[in-house]
Amino acid sequence: MSKKLLLGNEAVARGVYEAGAAVVSSYPGTPSTEITEAVSKYDEVYSEWAPNEKVAVETSLGASIGGARAFSAMKHVGLNVAADPLFTASYTGINGGFVIAVADDPGMFSSQNEQDSRHYAEASKVMMLEPSDSRECKDFVKKAFDLSEKFDTPVLLRLTMRVSHSRGVVELEDRKEVSLKEYKKDPSKYVMMPAYAIPKHKVVETRQAAIKEFMETSDLNRVEMNSDEIGVITAGNCYNYAKEALGDKASYLKLGCVYPLPDKLILDFASKCKKIYVVEELDPFIENHCKQLGLKVYGKDKFTMLGEYSQALVAKAVLGEEKEYKTVDVDIPGRPPVLCPGCPHRGVFYALKNLKVTVCGDIGCYTLGALPPLGAMDTTICMGASISSLHGRIKANPEYAKNSVAVIGDSTFCHSGITGLVDITYNNSPATVIVLDNSTTGMTGHQENPTTGKNIKGEPATAIDIVALAKAIGFKRIQVVDPYNLKETQDAIKTELQADEPSLIIARRPCALLKFVKHDPPYKIEQDKCKGCTSCMKIGCPAISFSDKKAHIDATQCAGCGVCTELCHFDAIKGGKTE
Repeated sequence: MSKKLLLGNEAVARGVYEAGAAVVSSYPGTPSTEITEAVSKYDEVYSEWAPNEKVAVETSLGASIGGARAFSAMKHVGLNVAADPLFTASYTGINGGFVIAVADDPGMFSSQNEQDSRHYAEASKVMMLEPSDSRECKDFVKKAFDLSEKFDTPVLLRLTMRVSHSRGVVELEDRKEVSLKEYKKDPSKYVMMPAYAIPKHKVVETRQAAIKEFMETSDLNRVEMNSDEIGVITAGNCYNYAKEALGDKASYLKLGCVYPLPDKLILDFASKCKKIYVVEELDPFIENHCKQLGLKVYGKDKFTMLGEYSQALVAKAVLGEEKEYKTVDVDIPGRPPVLCPGCPHRGVFYALKNLKVTVCGDIGCYTLGALPPLGAMDTTICMGASISSLHGRIKANPEYAKNSVAVIGDSTFCHSGITGLVDITYNNSPATVIVLDNSTTGMTGHQENPTTGKNIKGEPATAIDIVALAKAIGFKRIQVVDPYNLKETQDAIKTELQADEPSLIIARRPCALLKFVKHDPPYKIEQDKCKGCTSCMKIGCPAISFSDKKAHIDATQCAGCGVCTELCHFDAIKGGKTE
């Protein structure tokens, strides 16, 4: 038996493999992406990127009903998309074990909100486990599959960004080969129309009571008694913070199952300590349950509901101890996130800003187009909302059609944009939609998607033809432009904004960071020609800087895209593309 240092996400993938899972379907989303990427390296497991999380969960549930152990992974907002099949899967139950990993993002390092996925476990009446480190990530996945089959239920595995992206030592074990369970036709179990669903609700409630009783003595939950002065009830990574901050000064009830919660175990632990603290990030989920049991606990009155916790935060809240920090008296400039040098989205956003257009935005690295100096995005809500919200905007005031557009990436378009596009043609909006087709799922680390022509293993796959799709939906006005060509891009936007029918512009250029992209030589600025007008700074390229009243290009960063040359009025930018 060997040991390996693994990310929490890699350890989850190892657990999926060792548990004998046969089918994995997911959609990439930080902090969960590496789980399915790691699974794809195990040839014994079929893995795929699905168009979105709803499809992923439905695919995996179908595999489970067919008798296989199945798994799906997503970030917290992805569970919103997958909620529809999840809630009904709670009623149908499973055949082969079915586990869904959901990675929350306290601190919103790469997310548009800070929701707490534990509420989904309670609302859907589905068991939820929460590991605290890489070792538990692997072990809990394997237990989750067993519990799924024991109680005939999907099981949620809650991760957080810190657990997903921290490394720990994991013991690697052999894969358990699990034979396909027999599928038996049973409409009363799997067909959730009212006549069958009504009695299944009773089954769900009975199951929940059984799980709750099981968790009273399960080794997923453990008590560590050290002191009767302070007791800490916690779960996940907050256990690590509390243990490091308080050490033997406190006793701990570490909950590995955060839903359903074990009432008797909580009450027994609380009876042994004078003061009880509930340490949990985000919402007072465990705290509220403790209060419902009649316990006096300290929770959000001592801790924040915002962001990530830390050892220092726990030590201050519980012990009143302030940690000492060493500071360095150096003026370090801030480094806000920016579009990469050579990013094809830059030209589109520069054109939109020039035209003073209202931009309904979407989820992707192109959301950075909202930041200065481009500042060319007005809204970002959720995957696919750019198209739908533009449609609503125009229906509220038809005049908006002349100065408003939607922008959406190719992966996001496949995820949730197609139905919005259908809405536009079906309900006749003279809307202008721009698909930013950079040939990848960029924000989460260059995963394939249904438009790239490759699957998760890099093998050839069917690629969606966005032009043909748009024509089939009913678009008659379609333009494909190169976003490196500012004039072509800006002219296309101006033309389509004046049209009195739906318009689609596809800004097509591969992401500058893709390995197959061959860059032209870097540009340079001839200092004697540079007038210091700062026009080249308006596109916000990290390769261009300004000092001593002159612009400069960092040759180590320049991708040779040439967009800056179209902004210089004095022909000072030279080099780049060779004839």
